[in-house]
Amino acid sequence: MKESEYIVISLGGAIIVPDQVDVSFLKIFTETIKSYADKGYKFVIITGGGKLCRNYNEIANDIANPSKDDLDWLGIATTRLNAELVRIAFGNYAHNIIIMDPDNIPNTDKHILVGGGWKPGNSSDLAAVYCAFGVNAKKMLNLSNIDFAYNKDPKKFSDAVPIKSSTWADFRDLLPKEWEPGLSSPFDPIAAEKAESMGLEVVIMNGRNIENLKNYLDNKEFVGTVIK
Repeated sequence: MKESEYIVISLGGAIIVPDQVDVSFLKIFTETIKSYADKGYKFVIITGGGKLCRNYNEIANDIANPSKDDLDWLGIATTRLNAELVRIAFGNYAHNIIIMDPDNIPNTDKHILVGGGWKPGNSSDLAAVYCAFGVNAKKMLNLSNIDFAYNKDPKKFSDAVPIKSSTWADFRDLLPKEWEPGLSSPFDPIAAEKAESMGLEVVIMNGRNIENLKNYLDNKEFVGTVIK
């Protein structure tokens, strides 16, 4: 990676809030990113909602008859709550206001910008893709709780095969065709369509593997799925 370029990270909610907030992960993740900011690297980090989002959606469905938009706005609120926590964890390294609209990215001398979800009909992945467009990034990291994307759900199919590289056309064939609130998918299908149209390279990797993340940032060999 070039230090002068922005690195956009879609930070999956599943690693921020797998059940409860993973404090130890947030500490090592933010310290790692700060160490690269000290070297001149710049980051836009968009957070997902994780278990918090799914819990709230389940509760809303139990007590009412929410629309898809209702559930999306509820999910967006959880991503923004996570974004505020991550922003605070970065301290003075981060801009003091989170991004809520990727069409309005703050002009700041801070090397770290943090944001959450954007609008109904998609996940925080799409906000990250639009942020990549806004800062003219050519590559984006999708940090999740999996080492690779697979050709089918490895939790359900023992013969699932990891994907090390793929074109967007082939990868999109593996994704759901529509967005649903709380969708569990290696990448948002709406975001995938936009990323393909932009010619954006997306790398999916396990965000908990900090050494692997460092390898990526240092232009070394890494473990993950490359889509372009």
